[in-house]
Order: sequence, then structure tokens, then C-alpha cells
Amino acid sequence: MHATWALPLSKVLRAARKLPALRTDPTLQTYLFRLNVRSPPFDDVRVRRALALSIDRRLITDKILPGGRQPASSFVPPFLKGYTPPTHNAYDLAAARQLLADSGHPGGQGLPPVEILYNNSEILRLVAEAIQQMWHRDLGIDARLVNQEFKVVMASRRAGDFQILLGDWTADYLDATTFLDLWRHDSGNNYTGWSDPAYDALAARAEATVDPAVRAALLAQEESIVLEAAPIIPIYFNTHVFLLHPSVKAGSPRRWIT
Repeated sequence: MHATWALPLSKVLRAARKLPALRTDPTLQTYLFRLNVRSPPFDDVRVRRALALSIDRRLITDKILPGGRQPASSFVPPFLKGYTPPTHNAYDLAAARQLLADSGHPGGQGLPPVEILYNNSEILRLVAEAIQQMWHRDLGIDARLVNQEFKVVMASRRAGDFQILLGDWTADYLDATTFLDLWRHDSGNNYTGWSDPAYDALAARAEATVDPAVRAALLAQEESIVLEAAPIIPIYFNTHVFLLHPSVKAGSPRRWIT
């Protein structure tokens, strides 16, 4: 065998020990939660921020998902050329507990069970289960997992029929706006119900800016707004984990003559 498209999670650690063919290439793909801010308790930014700050992303990438994945403290991956995500504190249990108390729910008191919706995927199940345990242990929140077929999840997403939606976003092109434009008020991929005129104004300014450094700074301000508002919770940056035999080399494309 010279190459595979992917490698099951159960095979990654063994392959890392024994096979020189293992590849873990970074991808421009972020796994995240979308929170439906149109309904309680996610209409309260303090609750959303508490959920975001209580996720130990390093534990997920290092212990649960082998294969070089990186914890996401931003939504835009940090290795996208020409853009540096804003510095953002992504894990702070003390702050998370205080925010939950400030919202009137110390230790999760008074909060009804919340639902995490995800599609049929081994990886998504493992991530959802890990975060479910974190929220219960550290915040006293009862999170219930709802697993549906992919097409059913997509229909629920379009209809806004979810509380917390676990999924991903993959770049369509090599620029930060392929991630950040999702959260503009007129985006067809937002689905959270969240919008902010300040965010839209920064997006418009960046769109009209020619200077790359100034534009990147405006986009970083944009990202800071959505991370602080927390209608989304970035979890990790994905990798492409596969096998490629060392004998396989890049070559020139063939020219077919007809």
C-alpha cells in the first residue's frame, strides 16, 4: 500500500510508533460549537463565556484525539499566512465559575439540561463526551448528547433547531475572511442568531482597506469581538492524518495528448 486517504483514531498511536509512512499535515479546518443565542440560557453572554472558558482543549488534543491536532484559542488557525489571531485566554476555570455565578447560576443551579447536537462521527462523539464530562464536573451543567444522521443535523442547523451544535468549518480560500465572514449579520452560514454592528463595521473597513498590515489588524479586532461574545466556541484545529509510503515522491503532472 502506498497511500491512504485517512487513518482511524485507533490506529494512529500504533502507526506513530512503528510506521515511517504516518503523515499528520495541518489543515485550515476548525472544529467548534455554534450556540443558538436566540433561546435561553445562550442569550446570556456570561453563560456562553463560562462554557467556553471551561473546556480543556489541550486534554482533548493530547489525550483523546491523537494525530497532531492543536487546541484552538482562536477561530482562525494561526498558520494562515498574513494573519495573526488575537491573543485570547481560552481556558480559565475560576473565571468560568464566576461568570456562571454572575449569571445567577452558581454551580449550575437553576440551569435546565442543555443539548449538544452532532452527526454520526467517532471523533465528534469523543469530543462531545469529553466536554459533557468537563461541564458536569467543573460547572455543574447537565449536558445531554443528541446524535443524528448528517442530513438531519444539517436540516436542524438551517432551521435553527438546536441549542449547541458541534461541527467544523474548512477554509474555502487562503484568507482570514473565509472564517470571519461567517459571523456577519448577512452570512448564510452563521446559524447562531448572533450579530453585532461593530463586527460588521470592522468587516466593511477591512474589505475597503488595501494596506495588508492595517487590514490584518482590523480582522483581528473582528475576531476578538466574536470570541468575547462567544456565539461560537472554537475547540481544536484539525490535521489530515494518513499514511504515505516514503517511496512516494512528488512528480511532474503528465500531459495527455489526444
